[in-house]
Amino acid sequence: MYEFMKTIHPSELHTIRQQTPGARLLDVRTPAEHARMHVPGVELVPLDKLDPDYLVTQWGMSKDEPVYILCHSGTRAKKAAEKLEAAGFRACHVVEGGTSLWAETGLPVNRGASRVLPLDRQVRITIGLVVLSGVLLGFFVNPAFYLLSGFMGAGLIFAGITDWCGLAILMSKLPWNQCSKGASCSTNP
Repeated sequence: MYEFMKTIHPSELHTIRQQTPGARLLDVRTPAEHARMHVPGVELVPLDKLDPDYLVTQWGMSKDEPVYILCHSGTRAKKAAEKLEAAGFRACHVVEGGTSLWAETGLPVNRGASRVLPLDRQVRITIGLVVLSGVLLGFFVNPAFYLLSGFMGAGLIFAGITDWCGLAILMSKLPWNQCSKGASCSTNP
């Protein structure tokens, strides 16, 4: 269905951005993740706020111009590319490995004071805590608590099959994943 989506390695994109300074790079992570570390010159558009029509009308983007999309590791960027392509964008490129691989490759990043963990790590920690709690409570308190662990396992299976994670969506809206009133959510370097 989405035949236009391509992937690109961070070093290749860095070369393109040096040759074409106006190349559009969208960061679809949460504001707090962005504040922690981001690629210089990236434009922050959290996935849950991504509106293809707004990009065209307010940012003046053409649906035919290349747009490079990144997140922490690539999953949210793929979802963003699918959303843009469904709206008629014809040249979406998902940055392989996201901001993580960009930084690991030694390319320039801006780092902030935010200590918020990347969203995927927050989700894994939460699931692990609930599963462990369910097992311990089931063993020491009441076997019905084992259902907590079963529920989280079913959620992981569902997320794996559908590539949709309700827990990640919920957690992206929590206060620590947003910019505080004193912190800047600016995308400027």
